[in-house]
Amino acid sequence: MSVAVPAVSRRVGAEDAAEAIHIEDLHKKFGQLHVLKGVSLSARDGDVVAIIGGSGSGKSTLLRCINCLENPTSGVIRVNGEEIRLKADSHGNTVPADRRQIERIRSRLGMVFQSFNLWSHMTLLENVIEVPVHVLGVKREEAVALAEQLLARVGLAEKRDVYPAFLSGGQQQRGAIARALAIQPRVMLFDEPTSALDPELVGEVLKVIGDLAREGRTMILVTHEMKFAREVASHVVYLHNGKVEEEGTPAEVFGAPKSERLKQFIRSVS
Repeated sequence: MSVAVPAVSRRVGAEDAAEAIHIEDLHKKFGQLHVLKGVSLSARDGDVVAIIGGSGSGKSTLLRCINCLENPTSGVIRVNGEEIRLKADSHGNTVPADRRQIERIRSRLGMVFQSFNLWSHMTLLENVIEVPVHVLGVKREEAVALAEQLLARVGLAEKRDVYPAFLSGGQQQRGAIARALAIQPRVMLFDEPTSALDPELVGEVLKVIGDLAREGRTMILVTHEMKFAREVASHVVYLHNGKVEEEGTPAEVFGAPKSERLKQFIRSVS
């Protein structure tokens, strides 16, 4: 779907910004299946990194490793300069060395999934305040005030007391974005946020994400919306078969691809 989104202006002095995410030689295996094969990338404050690639290339697994939903087999992940510490368990599997560190790391990362994952027994407002109040210890009145601001920001102020079952898919995904923002994360992670939406609802979600990009929010975005990636990203990474096949600015990746695989991929999704 083609969606008109004003281009994000590139930051001046971006190379001097602090590194928000650093990934080095990341590997992930599921048994004999080697999904990530030495992926390295970084995002500085204010960067919008778009990750593209075909099905099975490792895009979602990469995001889940950053957010500690999957444990890497090997490699380095640093969030805000803090390296996630891992160890081998009694079966030789890689597990977190410090569960409290994982909770702290997750509190800096807002994640939006393909499926909306709103709690069906809670109103939209209750969904947004749940983690701040019951996990982060924010006072309820403060959490509600922020939630109301965020719901207004994503165009859902009048839906605060509505349950997810009575919201459209686009409204649910915008609510999920508000919920992710409610923890005031350092980095937002988006895993194909429009893939479960009907085509006519895609635009409303992309507009919200584009607005966040223009605010200078740091984001790593897995997407199949190539036009959108070209318009909002400051850096694009093309994954193929668990490896970084090519990366660069949107103009470089989409306008002058070097890899034959990337050329074929762009043709296939155009």
